[in-house]
Amino acid sequence: MPDTHPHPTDSAARQVLTLSIPVAMGYVPLGMVFGFLFVQAGAPWWLALVASVVVFAGAAQFMMVPMLAAGLPVTTIALATLVVNLRHIFYGLSLLGKLPAQPWARWYLVFALTDETYSVLTTLPAGTSTGQMVGVALLNQGWWVLGSLLGALIGTQAQVPLVGLDFALAALFAVLAIEQWRSAHSATPLWVALASYALAQWLLPTQALLIAIALSVLVGLVLSSSNRKVAAP
Repeated sequence: MPDTHPHPTDSAARQVLTLSIPVAMGYVPLGMVFGFLFVQAGAPWWLALVASVVVFAGAAQFMMVPMLAAGLPVTTIALATLVVNLRHIFYGLSLLGKLPAQPWARWYLVFALTDETYSVLTTLPAGTSTGQMVGVALLNQGWWVLGSLLGALIGTQAQVPLVGLDFALAALFAVLAIEQWRSAHSATPLWVALASYALAQWLLPTQALLIAIALSVLVGLVLSSSNRKVAAP
């Protein structure tokens, strides 16, 4: 008789897919926008695909489009990409305890660590297998690559207005914030972030995001230090 019981591997694969679906809802349309704009800037369609496989940095890839259209040198684009993605250093440091020991898995997760993948990985329980962690990151990148390919192919065929699809990013971050809230069982990080941004917007609107991030990190360090003192015998 055939085995009708679900295999543990199947269950793990379904869990990875479930975790990645919210990211897909944002990555596929946004990847399409990138691929379309990249081709419209004069680049070949396959180069959009290569960028999403090799670079895989959403905000930096969008930044590349006008820079490529303006004919800026690769060194300038690389430096700008480095500056935009400096925040990932802090992401990686906070995940060091969760990253798997296997070098290949650790290095791929470092490479594939986007804002959204970081948000998903931080909600995973302790003891999550290496396969599941890598699966989430790999599937998330796959959604972005798929969207980039579709957008690039559309861009080679017709002028299609994609106005409004950028809202998918805001919706994606809203979903991820809710998931973070539910997994942490505390609204403190959310209120800290909102208060930090409100204060930064009032103090210096042109640099509000940078100031808000700095304030949130500072408050997080203070709260973490206070919690350690309370927990100490």
